[in-house]
Amino acid sequence: MYSFSKKLKLSAIIFMITGVLGIAYGFYSAPSTIADVQEIMMHQENGHSEAQVSNTNEHIEKGEEANNEHNNENEHLTHALHALQNRPYSAVFIAMFFFFMIALGTLVFYAIQYASQAGWSIVLFRVMEGITAYLLPGSLFILAFLIISAANGHHYYVWMTPDFYNPQSEHYDEILVGKSWWLNTPFWMIRSFIYLLGWNFYRYYAVKKSLAQDASKDLTYYKKSMKASIYFLIFFFVTESMMSWDWIMSLTPHWQSTLFGWYVFSSMFVSAITVIAMVTIYLRSRGFLPKVNDSHLHDLAKFMFGFSIFWTYLWFSQFMLIWYANMPEETAYFIPRLLGNYQLLFIGMLLPNFVFPILVLMNSDYKRIPWFIISTGIIILIGHYVDIFVMITPATVGDHWNIGIPEIGSILFFLGLFIYVVFTALTKSPLLVKGNPFLKESEHFHY
Repeated sequence: MYSFSKKLKLSAIIFMITGVLGIAYGFYSAPSTIADVQEIMMHQENGHSEAQVSNTNEHIEKGEEANNEHNNENEHLTHALHALQNRPYSAVFIAMFFFFMIALGTLVFYAIQYASQAGWSIVLFRVMEGITAYLLPGSLFILAFLIISAANGHHYYVWMTPDFYNPQSEHYDEILVGKSWWLNTPFWMIRSFIYLLGWNFYRYYAVKKSLAQDASKDLTYYKKSMKASIYFLIFFFVTESMMSWDWIMSLTPHWQSTLFGWYVFSSMFVSAITVIAMVTIYLRSRGFLPKVNDSHLHDLAKFMFGFSIFWTYLWFSQFMLIWYANMPEETAYFIPRLLGNYQLLFIGMLLPNFVFPILVLMNSDYKRIPWFIISTGIIILIGHYVDIFVMITPATVGDHWNIGIPEIGSILFFLGLFIYVVFTALTKSPLLVKGNPFLKESEHFHY
């Protein structure tokens, strides 16, 4: 049986405490008035804000035209206020979603092993079950965040603004009215609850049957798990796309993309496989998982390599469709990322998510070296955090983004929670399953 290392547990607790302080600072330091925004802008580089303030004062002295300019300036400051208030929410949501998708992606990988009757991965099942233990607490955090968003207290999901659906309002939006059959708060919340409930129910059922199979003398529970995995995968690949539309794509409600669900999935899947490899290597280094050999690590690294290429294919394909299929509605997503101040992040994440894995994991021998896999995995995870950051932040924070205390604090909190939940779950049962018909094949797997 695995025993949770006191040093690792203490590290997880320190991460969580430090993270809470960083998150609290993010909310505390967020501006509450337009005057606060002006003060923040005054401290920006190159005197940019000083010029804006002096220009505003000059306009006020020039009559009616100056009043219009002043009103525009107030609208700009109000927009900046909302964006800066959104920043701590975005920091929390990005880190929250990032670790949640690792647990969910691991659950999908686990289900695929059952559905395909794969033989090589059986000795890794308890590692996957441990990682997926984070799904429930991650889901509760996600649900709480969505409920807060539905209250519309911080202008996060702009399509929830009532004025967009009021024909008498100057903000009336025909596009959002046309999408209101889908983008309405009650239906949006119901869908989200169904996604989370379905994913968590499968995880509970699959782990329960896996533990029951340990003591079983026949394959009854294994067969039930295999059938449940097939049904889950059908449910997942429908709901994952819908989740991507609801939680991320609707942040830019005028935008639509048929590829976006797959794009989110590719980031989710490669991150999950990376974490499976890293946790496996850690446990193996501590003297656990004696049945895991270099060939298992090799296959996990192959998946890291292959799905990094798959992610890049989808990253490029979404952009290519703007030109190839003449889909101008997609420009609402790409203009701020390609032409705005997110360009460095948007283009630069190709390095950790594609170039680095290709260069390091192309060689078959490197796929068997634990420290190569760990170092590559860290780079990949950083790259896919940036990917989620770029998916969400332009629509919520706009040009006022930064990676500072709120973002780092959020990462530390959810990293600490993830470590604590996962490694606590690993102590609950033996790290090697029993009764699986492919167990011997997995124990003697050689590539």
